[in-house]
Amino acid sequence: MRGPTKTFRLVATLLLGAALALGGCSDQLGSAPAPQPTRVAFVPKIRDIPYFEAMNTGGLEAAKQLGVEWTTVGPATVDPAAQVRILRDLIAKKVDVIVVAPNDPAALAQVIGEARAKGIHVLTSDTDAPGTQREVFVNQASAEGIGTALTDALMAKTGGAGKYAIVSCGPAAANLNAWIAVQKAYSAKRYPKAQLAEIAYAGEDQANATSLAKELMARHPDLTGLIGECTTSAPAVAQAVRDGQKIGQVFTVGVGTPQAIKPYLLDGSASLSVLWNVESLGYLTAWTAKQVADGKPLSPVNKVSLELPAVKYDAASKTVLLGDPLLITADNVDQFKY
Repeated sequence: MRGPTKTFRLVATLLLGAALALGGCSDQLGSAPAPQPTRVAFVPKIRDIPYFEAMNTGGLEAAKQLGVEWTTVGPATVDPAAQVRILRDLIAKKVDVIVVAPNDPAALAQVIGEARAKGIHVLTSDTDAPGTQREVFVNQASAEGIGTALTDALMAKTGGAGKYAIVSCGPAAANLNAWIAVQKAYSAKRYPKAQLAEIAYAGEDQANATSLAKELMARHPDLTGLIGECTTSAPAVAQAVRDGQKIGQVFTVGVGTPQAIKPYLLDGSASLSVLWNVESLGYLTAWTAKQVADGKPLSPVNKVSLELPAVKYDAASKTVLLGDPLLITADNVDQFKY
């Protein structure tokens, strides 16, 4: 029996070489590093309060579905310098996207510019920083929607008249100030018999807000209403009314998270909370951060998820809008677990 021909040996050698070459390519492809997930860092106004914890829950849920690495790094106080320090640390860590809820937008303008200069995307959520280099604002509801809802809710209890006061949080918080501006203008036009007596600022300190509300009631004995403008002052003003045994005499409404405001809704020291689905706001924030990081343009109407099928985007103001505010009462408060 004759051995292999020269032609056969040549073909076999070529096939073996091709197989080895393909094997080598396969090994190289297999060892290629997997793409790194988009790293999004959320910086709330303050850490360890139910509102921003609920936002974080929504952000984590979106991150799990979108392949995003989501972290929350909040300051211990509402001192704007604390947020500046956190942002500079995140810039040093070279995250892909920073999302911040500014305590003082002007105080963050420079560090936002520093982040953008390093190629890091910057968004705002919950609270805007107009006039800075932020790329998109993820807004929970319009200032008009929140301001008018708060005013209408209080006036429904006071008969559209009487003297009321506001306990807000940070004096430089852009979202709270925008709502208050709407309340002032809307009340003057719609409820001319009502009078805003005073505005107090408690930071994000619930105990301080309760003390300030008690001082307001002492300073204005004819006060008929209190508005808690943020999620720490909404339960605080109700607590002050409860402590002062003025349920049914001084009515309170506010921007309170459901489970924090629930006891006060049940005993009547709070009449209503104006809010939005905070977990959905967190989800939308993470989704928007991913879109921006991937360079995907936002449409006038965006299908974000089954729960958020038609989120609007305003290109002129670069604002994504979650939707209309929710009215939380004793009847529906248990629909929300945060």
